Amino acid sequence: MPTGLKRPLQNQSKHIKIQIQMKTNLRTHRNIRLKWMAALFFAFGIGNALPAAARYSRADELAITNGARSNREVNFNENWKFFLGDTAAASRPDFDDNHWRTLDLPHDWSIEGRPEKANPAGNDGGYYPTGIGWYRKTFDFVPDSRHPETTLYFEGVYMNAEVFVNGHNLGIRPYGYSSFYHDITPYLKAGKNVIAVRVDNSGQKNCRWYTGSGIYRNVKLIRTPKAHFEPWGIGITTEQVNRKTQVEVEATLANRDKDLPATLLCTVTDLDGHTILTQKETVTLEANRTSKVKLQFPFENAKLWSPETPNLYRMVCCLVPDNGEPADTVTTTFGVRHVEYSAEKGLVLNGKAIELNGGCVHHDNGPLGAASYRDAEWRKAQLMKEAGFNAVRTSHNPPAEAFLDACDHLGLLVIDESFDGWRSAKLPKDYSILFDRWWTKDIESMVLRDRNHPSIFCWSIGNEIIERKTPEAVLTAYALAGHVRRLDPSRPVTSALAAWDKDWEIYDPLAAAHDIVGYNYMMHKGPSDHERVPSRIMMQTESYPRDAFANWARVNDHSYIIGDFVWTAIDYLGESGIGRFYYKGESEGEHYHRNQFPWHGAYCGDIDLTGLRKPISYYREMLFNPEKKLYMAVKEPTGYYGEIKETLWSVWPTWESWNWPGHEGKDIDVEVYSHYPSVRLYLNDRLIGEKPTTRTQEFKAIFTLPYAPGTLRIVGVENGQETESRTLETAGKPARIRLTADRTEISADGESLVYVIAEITDKQGRVVPNADNLLTFELQGSGTLLATCSADLKDCTAYTAPERKAWKGRAMAVVKSGKEKGRLTLTVKGKGVKKASVSLDVK
Repeated sequence: MPTGLKRPLQNQSKHIKIQIQMKTNLRTHRNIRLKWMAALFFAFGIGNALPAAARYSRADELAITNGARSNREVNFNENWKFFLGDTAAASRPDFDDNHWRTLDLPHDWSIEGRPEKANPAGNDGGYYPTGIGWYRKTFDFVPDSRHPETTLYFEGVYMNAEVFVNGHNLGIRPYGYSSFYHDITPYLKAGKNVIAVRVDNSGQKNCRWYTGSGIYRNVKLIRTPKAHFEPWGIGITTEQVNRKTQVEVEATLANRDKDLPATLLCTVTDLDGHTILTQKETVTLEANRTSKVKLQFPFENAKLWSPETPNLYRMVCCLVPDNGEPADTVTTTFGVRHVEYSAEKGLVLNGKAIELNGGCVHHDNGPLGAASYRDAEWRKAQLMKEAGFNAVRTSHNPPAEAFLDACDHLGLLVIDESFDGWRSAKLPKDYSILFDRWWTKDIESMVLRDRNHPSIFCWSIGNEIIERKTPEAVLTAYALAGHVRRLDPSRPVTSALAAWDKDWEIYDPLAAAHDIVGYNYMMHKGPSDHERVPSRIMMQTESYPRDAFANWARVNDHSYIIGDFVWTAIDYLGESGIGRFYYKGESEGEHYHRNQFPWHGAYCGDIDLTGLRKPISYYREMLFNPEKKLYMAVKEPTGYYGEIKETLWSVWPTWESWNWPGHEGKDIDVEVYSHYPSVRLYLNDRLIGEKPTTRTQEFKAIFTLPYAPGTLRIVGVENGQETESRTLETAGKPARIRLTADRTEISADGESLVYVIAEITDKQGRVVPNADNLLTFELQGSGTLLATCSADLKDCTAYTAPERKAWKGRAMAVVKSGKEKGRLTLTVKGKGVKKASVSLDVK
């Protein structure tokens, strides 16, 4: 970590700093205790191997085990009642909701509609319905004297979430992307209880992209003893001290009872549960107070976290009262990595310089809307990883917890971002109307919730703020950055600056408020900015897809530019029409010039809505990864479907297709990306030519040739010898459907997902790239056909519909498991093609 970021903790009611010296000498009589501990730890999933430094008593062992078995967190997603509309009476516990719809969370009611031009979300929101909705959950509550404290946790509700417990109004949390919780202990009673949530997304124009509507992330019930860890009460940081790794644990502890002596135990395990090191320390918790306890200890021979080797550990923290009261246990996943940055060395991770090949993402999950299923979040991260990205910016709000978990496990560095703007409005009812009252709480929600994720290397406090030229903006930036640093002094702070003005230098005072300066579309200013401010560290937080080579070159050639984040990594809903190409006679201009209906999403992603990588994705990956050496696609001839027009965020329509019927004998361009010195192109085994593909040519070659059906083959050439090759073949007529599931076994948990790709092929199994057959999806078994889609963002069929027109020979279905074990069978039919089925085992 940069030493300049170290700051003391502030506003602590108690601060205990404990230097732990791990001892290596064992006493022989401890062997029996170790066997006891091995058995007990194995019983609740921590593992069966203890380090030499472990020191426990039998009372400790029993307390830990009892605490771990207390079912601290309960999934609260099941069996909610939902009503789309508004009725004040729904807050009352005796309200009759029998006629309401029953559903499980996560839930997004907007995606259940279809894009229509008259819908209030408009072009920014993808033309989806919004409105007001109510959720109610009735449940039986059994008081437990050992765990009397109860907290209700919402990971995300869009937006203006007003929560009632047995008729008691707990207030409104307006920002739809912040996680929040309520202490509901005073309002619960033995027996039947009712939680009601009013969600108000009726305000038009409150966000510049698709938001979804409803309780779209998880809900949990947390039950603890009177002495317990506060929500988000464990903070773990790692740093290097004299070339040795030091781990710091900060625990925020609440005591709702009289003064209480207790023991805090912290145990590090690997993901298999094997204990690596452990320590305990006595503390005294003051009555009805919150205390902070900080422990520092060496972690020898730790396996470091990086995008290439995303090694992870678990920290098991247990608070054990000395009077025999129940223990509270929290398990946190973390990683050990050392981050440095400077204009001279760039970004250095674990002692090695790293260049960020990043992509921006919004929070939606394509055809699922905002509904945040764990498998959908992991798939999003997996798609990015497979496309060669090593970093992601969560634009412009904190993401789902599951997405960050995926980034931790798969190896993606993260910029975790708070807001799209500050006090000056981009839209009439955006965050500007909330900023002054809520920014501190929303910053705390982001940082405290997410600080233990090793994937997060940077916090972002904003994006393209409108008031950027004002002195007030500079003061606001320092206030925001200062609050972030007080909460987490271990990471740098950035925000995304953008201006197309001639007086770019006027932003120097604003830039100085950040540790790393984010540039949106302005990286061409980097060299001159470096001359003026040599110490500035920069990264391009948004860039046009078409500028891939220029941006890679800047990152590659200048240490002070640490990375580039393209807008965007994956196509998404809302910001309708950004990144589109179009044909002459269609609606002209950029997405912000006029409404672009029937476009209801963004086509600027490297990856389309079905998960298919576009040619620009392979080019970007090749630039940042020289081991990827050869790729070929074909540029759509202008006039084939119409005269092609581009927009700022588009690239020329280019496809993995050698099917251009009616174009025989006319010129067509084949685009090749290569890290070989040169490439050769063959058509039906006839050499078309050889061209260089060095950096001078931007690692590209374009061959122009008359189109003829058959086999197109590109070959890399090195030292005069042909090496690897790639081919494209002309496909025949559509004949059958091919289904490919991303897994064939899922859990009977009612929330696991399977993504099934449907491709239309000819008799030889080649995808027909022009096929647009109407497909019908049928699911048999205990499960749900959650969504269907294609990559065509002008198709306004509801994503919940069981029919979908293929686009470019491809469509997709998303299946959700039920809660019964057995078999699911998805069958897809289409006129003129042989149907196909895929079976899924639900276990």
